[in-house]
Amino acid sequence: MSDEKDLQQQKREAAQKAKEATLKKLAEKQAGNTPASEDSLAKQKAAAAAKAKAAALAKQKAKEAGESESTGDDLALAKQKAVAAAKAKAAALAKQKAKEAGGSESSGDDLALAKQKAVAAAKAKAAALAKQKAKEVGESGSSGDDLALAKQKAVAAAKAKAAALAKQKAKEAGESESSGDDLALAKQKAVAAAKAKAAAAAKAKASRENMSEDDLAKEKAKAIAAAKAKAAAAAKAKQMAVKEEPQQEEPSPNEPILQKYISIIETHLGRDVLEESGINRLSKDVPTLTAKKESYFTIAKLLKEQEELQFDYVSELHGTDFQTHMEIYVYLFSYTHRHTVVLKVKLDRDQPEIQSLVPLWKGADWPEREAYDLLGIRFTDHPNLTRIMMPDDWIGHPLRKDYEPYDVEV
Repeated sequence: MSDEKDLQQQKREAAQKAKEATLKKLAEKQAGNTPASEDSLAKQKAAAAAKAKAAALAKQKAKEAGESESTGDDLALAKQKAVAAAKAKAAALAKQKAKEAGGSESSGDDLALAKQKAVAAAKAKAAALAKQKAKEVGESGSSGDDLALAKQKAVAAAKAKAAALAKQKAKEAGESESSGDDLALAKQKAVAAAKAKAAAAAKAKASRENMSEDDLAKEKAKAIAAAKAKAAAAAKAKQMAVKEEPQQEEPSPNEPILQKYISIIETHLGRDVLEESGINRLSKDVPTLTAKKESYFTIAKLLKEQEELQFDYVSELHGTDFQTHMEIYVYLFSYTHRHTVVLKVKLDRDQPEIQSLVPLWKGADWPEREAYDLLGIRFTDHPNLTRIMMPDDWIGHPLRKDYEPYDVEV
């Protein structure tokens, strides 16, 4: 009871002092005399009123909460909040009175005052928010980490708000702002975004305290998966953004040799005997000529007999079923000039038939029989076109893509 009476007495005394100061000021104003310490008097008045208000607020909060053990920290927190608000209010009042008295203040004072006011208000707000959050979570005593987080968040918001207010006042006064101010504003916006993120983190932390271990594990796994997906997406976007242009393929060292073959063939047989030509990168850059069906034997004969070519050896001959067509692949070598070439020809799949190369190279005999035996390709003018691997009475050709065994048990 004695404490309550002291508080009430302090309030009455503070109110009386404020009233007397106001009356004194009014009297001096009416007399045409402006007091020299007007700003100081206004600040003292506001501070005294704020202290009385803070004491009453602390007492009232303690009663409403019904706490048997009202800690000194809560009272100190409430007092600090009220004092900070009072200081801000006093500063604003002093500024207003100074303007009415005709006193001109510099833009630097305005900016400093605005920042101090915003920071003080933010600190008070942060303290109240920290206490409220502690009560919602059901903690008997709010942890230092939560209080620190709330204070940091509020300070960041206050800085951003103060910078925005300062910028607005500078614009109203017609001042031009440098690029450094824009950079500072951008930083403050980022701080504000971080504040929101911190608030979300604090909320998530509070909710995690009521989760089971399984739920926490699931949340953690989900967060890790989301982070990995985000990182992968960012890496992919970055890779696509800096994707290099495809490097041009270097010309093959055998390109001049291929052009030599083409030149000789076009000189002796004309330009329309080849279907296509190129370098086979998958087979040691071998020059490859694809002949039209009606020119196949003629080109093969020129490759063997022409003096600059003289391909006297059949190194390989086989057929391939591409489902859309059949193809003959002939690999030739010249012991005279020590060079190679591949001659190919495409055949109709339903009736694959082509002239035999046995009249030119005896070594084509067995390979052509193998192609006939396994794929059903017929070689006209072959001296002995019979099966070479399967029995003579075998039905079908085993290397065709549509082959079905006549006897399923075999």
